[in-house]
Amino acid sequence: MPPDRRGDNLFLGAALVICGELMFASMGVGIRFVANELPNEAIVFFRNLLSLFLLAPLLVRSDVGFATRVLHLHLLRGAAGVSAMYCFFYAIANIPLADAMLLKLTAPLFIPLVALFWLRESLTSRIWLAIAIGFGGVLLILRPGLEEMSPVASIAVLGGMFAAVAKVTVRRLSRSEPPLRIVFHFALTATLVSGIPLLWAWQTPSPFALGWLLVIALFATLGQLCLTNGLSLAPAAHMGSFGYFAVIFGAAYGWLLWDEVLTWWTVAGAVLIVYAGVLAANRTADKVEPARSVAPERALET
Repeated sequence: MPPDRRGDNLFLGAALVICGELMFASMGVGIRFVANELPNEAIVFFRNLLSLFLLAPLLVRSDVGFATRVLHLHLLRGAAGVSAMYCFFYAIANIPLADAMLLKLTAPLFIPLVALFWLRESLTSRIWLAIAIGFGGVLLILRPGLEEMSPVASIAVLGGMFAAVAKVTVRRLSRSEPPLRIVFHFALTATLVSGIPLLWAWQTPSPFALGWLLVIALFATLGQLCLTNGLSLAPAAHMGSFGYFAVIFGAAYGWLLWDEVLTWWTVAGAVLIVYAGVLAANRTADKVEPARSVAPERALET
């Protein structure tokens, strides 16, 4: 019997997604250290600029090439991704690291809604139930009434919505675009977009901050490469639940470096969000896979 390549791809894809989330949690540590000196706009810009410099030699040495026939999808992914980045970086600097990582990973809850409005896919009652459970968990974490927590956490949830759009677009791009080209186009678009706010928010980084910015860019680039390769090996719906490893990594970093302890509200909310994310991912996968074989190139363009 031939080997089960699909199973191998799922295992490798999951491993790459988990590795990518470790890189992103490590990036969060760097953001925490540099956020005391630089504004959010500068951190986002330098993260993208330095990532672009790190990726350029890889693209030049490869035979991938920069030209693309789906520039509009790259631009969409870039706009959604950099919007999520602004939200995520702001949350990291202002709330416990584990909370920020968890709220960023509300993306699987938004993916079915993206499919509803973009792909015009109908949602089953099971998916609606998963969405309701997931946002119930978000409310536990937001804890309405604690004014110093809720606004920042709400921004993190907004970042999850933007991340959902970016992840669905990455899956679409992976059908015709190699991972390196996807990541490079994102870095270029994000650098250009994030450079605009520096017209009024520029601040020259110190050598200390510049060193951490380079570390942030390195972890971010490695995380993007791992995540993009992982998502190209299996449907994003199947991979979504593995992203919750970022919460474990974020909680460990927060405890070790800043003595942050997860509250019972956060734990309860995390359980609901993880359960809802897995439920939504599984049901979305059941619906999306057959549709892809019917119209693979037009599925995300209608």
